Amino acid sequence: MGVKAWFITQFAKVVHSQMNTYISNSVYCQDQVFRQLIEVGRGTSFGVDHHFDEISTYESYKRNVPIRDYEGMRLYIERILDGEPNVLWKGKPAFFAKTSGTTSGAKFIPITKDSIPNHFGSARNAVFSYLVKEGRSDFLDGKMIFLSGSPKLDTNGEFKVGRLSGISNHLIPAWLRSNQLPTYSINCIEDWEEKVAAIVDQTHQEDIRLIGGIPPWVQMYFELLLQKTGKKNIVEVFPNLSVFVHGGVNYSPYKSTIEQLIGKEITTIETFPASEGFIAYQDLQSDDGLLLNINSGIFFEFITPDDLLKGIDSRLTLKDVELGVNYAILITSNAGLWSYNIGDTIEFVSLSPYRIRVTGRIKHFISAFGEHIIAKEVESALLKATQHFKLLINEFTVAPYVASNTSEASRHEWFIEWKVKPTISLTQIEQVIEASLMEQNSYYKDLIEGAILKPLKIVSIREGGMRAFMRSNGKLGGQNKMIRLSNDRKIADFLIQNAWVETTEL
Repeated sequence: MGVKAWFITQFAKVVHSQMNTYISNSVYCQDQVFRQLIEVGRGTSFGVDHHFDEISTYESYKRNVPIRDYEGMRLYIERILDGEPNVLWKGKPAFFAKTSGTTSGAKFIPITKDSIPNHFGSARNAVFSYLVKEGRSDFLDGKMIFLSGSPKLDTNGEFKVGRLSGISNHLIPAWLRSNQLPTYSINCIEDWEEKVAAIVDQTHQEDIRLIGGIPPWVQMYFELLLQKTGKKNIVEVFPNLSVFVHGGVNYSPYKSTIEQLIGKEITTIETFPASEGFIAYQDLQSDDGLLLNINSGIFFEFITPDDLLKGIDSRLTLKDVELGVNYAILITSNAGLWSYNIGDTIEFVSLSPYRIRVTGRIKHFISAFGEHIIAKEVESALLKATQHFKLLINEFTVAPYVASNTSEASRHEWFIEWKVKPTISLTQIEQVIEASLMEQNSYYKDLIEGAILKPLKIVSIREGGMRAFMRSNGKLGGQNKMIRLSNDRKIADFLIQNAWVETTEL
């Protein structure tokens, strides 16, 4: 162990001990966070508008503060961008994270001086948990790659604005920056394909020990790296690579492909960051659940997606949640967000401590026929098939096919881009996926058994098709993720019309 690794390990032990204290008092910590947020909120315009002076309990908070999405916050945020202080939080934000919304266009999410530790400290704590619990610090003595958006920031009035990953680049401490790649100039390259090629050129002879990024873009980097070096796998390029920190999408569909590219199993640390706040992170290698970030300036509320979409206010706090129930997450935070719907859904896999699993997005599901299929279900079904048949995929998306007349059959279509083409029939794969979906979702099972829907069909996509769609949308790379589920055929039509389909067996 190097000198720097030793000092960081000692610091990690102190932080980890503090984290254990918070974890064992989660409900109390959340109550304290709530009271601190309300106290500061009383001095804001939002607090005046919502009578924070009358709020003394969570029930009174619920009566005064409704659930909001970005549209519900927009007028307040525009006032901040116009230069007004003390609108949603004391003073003015340090940054705005710019993110694209499906219905709101560009969204500007405030990041305050008080909320900055939530973003960086939580990522640090995830790595520290691994370091302390697994006793592995060797990655600290080598280089680390973080595949992220450009750190180049724009301005909007008096504020610095950028992607969350870009802003985070400006918050990395000196002890980590000396190990970090790529360099600032390369990280500022806007074109993703050009940027990844430049990162390959810069890193292929370095001692890389940790890599962080969204799985499909890390996969892209690995593929280009092997093309550049002519090596058989990544272990031959980076023999000391030992940790992969990832987030943004479920890793399981990519796991087999990435491990094949690497040439071995690799330790992974899953995180759940969002522009609105760092929600959770994996603290145990033996458990795929993510530890909820209960003492980091965020007060959490939970509501079932059905009630949320129906406008029924059945919000719960941490003490009342149940295992295995699909909840939408609402956050109230020291960034100035109040009962804000971040759009993600989760389920609790443990209540002592509170660990969650991401199940999808509220707006990303298929219910063209009343089945309400969610991301967790399709990812679980595909994982079962890939493990059973030892399949390797690059990417996939699912869309409904609605029959236009009685001679046709309505069904789900699975558009899959294979890393290695299957040597078995697609029918065999379809049957495994279908059985898993019917087991998980009773609505889907009823529709299949009632002949309302025909069994799903897989449509094979030529290599590069999914990236072509992302490129056409201006969303190739960075924090952008492929949409897993759609109620429309926007992605399906693009792939078919642009001749990316390898099979027409629809």
